[in-house]
Formats: sequence, structure tokens, C-alpha cells
Amino acid sequence: MTSNNSMPSHDEHRFVPDAANARSFRTALGNFPTGITVVTAQTPGGPIGMTVNSFSSVSLDPPLILWSPAKTSSRHDFFAGATHFAIHVLGADQGDLSSRFTRGGLGFEEFSWDENPEGVPIIPGTLSRFECERASIYDGGDHSILLGRVLRAAHRDGEPLCFARGALGRFAVAS
Repeated sequence: MTSNNSMPSHDEHRFVPDAANARSFRTALGNFPTGITVVTAQTPGGPIGMTVNSFSSVSLDPPLILWSPAKTSSRHDFFAGATHFAIHVLGADQGDLSSRFTRGGLGFEEFSWDENPEGVPIIPGTLSRFECERASIYDGGDHSILLGRVLRAAHRDGEPLCFARGALGRFAVAS
């Protein structure tokens, strides 16, 4: 097999990620489907939540996860300062929850929620939940990387809510 790295193949768009190519970089990232989560924490002013797709497992032993809030978010500092938070993985039927916790969404207004022993808001009925204690926080460019040690987890049967190319959808098993 011969490789010629200078020749584009399959009509792909090649570029160097920089400010001039930000849209192309976002498009390339959008080809990787992710799940949708809502991260919650408690603040002195009450509960907060944020819709997030930058969630990933890190380690089984010890149980660690990570997520990455944008530094430009008005909620960033609350989450970066929280000692505990919960990550709720949304089911395919929970697009309304995704919208509720985006910028300009209703958040916890007129919404029923529970509280865990650490005082973190818990959203009942999500596909999975990870109740965490902050383990570390790292600089990640225009985001922070929050590493959480999972204290408790829960899950139920159902299809995940997915996000790709700027749209919500469902996971389909390849035939």
C-alpha cells in the first residue's frame, strides 16, 4: 500500500485549526456523535444546571469521569467552584430537559427535583446519573476540565439522546 499524505482523499476538506477556520473545526468535531447530559450543582443562590455534551468516562478504578464547561459560560465559575456535582445522561425522550438547561432555558424554574446527601440537585428519571465529588480541575484552553470521582451511580433501560452535526437524535444500531 502506498500513502501520499499531500493528496486529499474522498473529497475531504483539510485545514489547520485556527481562528480563520473555526467553523471548519466545529464542523469536523460535529461529525463525532455524543450523548447529552445535564450537569447540576448547588450554589448559595440555589440549584443550577447546564446542558453538556463534553462528558467522558476516565477510569473504572477509581471511578472517574470528566466534563468541560466553557470559561465564557455565566455558570462556569459556579461549577468550577462546586465541590460536588451530578451528571445526568438524557434518554431519547428527554429533549425537553436538554432545552431547559441551555442558555436562556428555564433551568430549575417550576421543575421538580430531588437532592442527594451532598445537597446536589438530582433530576429523577434520566437514563443514567453520576453523583460526583470534584477530584481535580485543569485548564483546557477556552474550557476547564473538571474531573469527578463518582460517589454513586444509577441507570435505567432506554435509548440515549444523541447530538451530532448540531442536531439532537437517536442512536440506531448498525445492521
